[in-house]
Amino acid sequence: MDDIDDVGVLLGLDVGKSARHGHGLTPAGKKVFDKQLPNSEPKLRAVFDKPAAKFGTVLVIVDQPASIGALPLTVARDAGRKVAHLPGLSMRRIADLYPGEAKTDAKDAAVIADAARTMPHTLRSLQLTDEITTELTVLVGFDQDLAAEATRTSNRIRGLLTPFHPSPERVLGPRLDHPAVTWRLERYGSPAGLRKAGRRRLVEVIRPKAPRMAQRLIDEVFGALDEQTAVVPGHRHPVVIPSLARSLAAVHEQRRALEAQIGQLLEKHPLSKVLTSIPSKTDQRRFENAANTEKHRPVDGYRTDFIETPVDGPAHVWGARSCTCTTPQIVAKIQNAEYPAEPSEQMGPATALFRAQCRVCGGRYDKPWRRTSSAPVPRQRGRPPEIGRHR
Repeated sequence: MDDIDDVGVLLGLDVGKSARHGHGLTPAGKKVFDKQLPNSEPKLRAVFDKPAAKFGTVLVIVDQPASIGALPLTVARDAGRKVAHLPGLSMRRIADLYPGEAKTDAKDAAVIADAARTMPHTLRSLQLTDEITTELTVLVGFDQDLAAEATRTSNRIRGLLTPFHPSPERVLGPRLDHPAVTWRLERYGSPAGLRKAGRRRLVEVIRPKAPRMAQRLIDEVFGALDEQTAVVPGHRHPVVIPSLARSLAAVHEQRRALEAQIGQLLEKHPLSKVLTSIPSKTDQRRFENAANTEKHRPVDGYRTDFIETPVDGPAHVWGARSCTCTTPQIVAKIQNAEYPAEPSEQMGPATALFRAQCRVCGGRYDKPWRRTSSAPVPRQRGRPPEIGRHR
């Protein structure tokens, strides 16, 4: 943001939780405003309107455009004022050039205003963020907090089990994310309570929460309990472990509910199809691992699927030859699933990242295409896919 010729006052704001400090300068460097502002909309509107009536255009600059800096930016936009952002790292480096080592709100506001006046190239323009993106930012931030809380609680439970019951901890510790394990620790507490409950009873009570792993999990737990006969003093935790397990289960339940809300908002986003078609870091790591395995040969790009390399004879690669059909029936393979597609006039992000193939001839479709549905094509059980098989 370099054009500030029409600006009459540059108002730097150092935002805080309870109060803000404003510092206003004219393009010539004359100070016209320097006082603390309460965190309320009427006061902010008065501050923005008074300089505008005397000097004309007002440019409001903040160093934190999100969270606590969102209110002044919203009020300034609503009042018809220009807004800009001075990145925090640039602000701190510029502040080191000014005399004094004290970090106060008044000094920070003065640095922001003077930096906008003398170095306008350091400013960044701010675009109005849509409501869906803002809600996604808040929900994703909350999910990150819950993930950190789940990690902290899991480590606390494992830290209590390791000194007294190392063998059961090796079985239960890696499975603390499973609802059956947290429910069992919440109800029976320490491994001593699990032994008292009995093998058969535990299998029956956790089978609804873990139908496939109930018997195997209980067998592993009792096998670990039989390995240790010595009783370590302080091994009983009748209150601590159940309370921590209850908290961990509540955090996991919140994350599952939050995941559903994030998915619903993501579907409403105009770029949802583009975002969901881009491989994640996990997909890229899976591709790199497949590339380093002699048994598998990657198909293309950052794809996560791979094909078996035959010992001898030509490899029947998925889409090894180009499609020559006049009316091709296209299917795209994305994230190990097949989606219906159709020819398109322009090449989109999915076309650059993934491949499409014709169901009629089995050849690779090299022209632009687009996906027509977000639901994958169902495969028939008992029959291997016919795509890519050459007769």
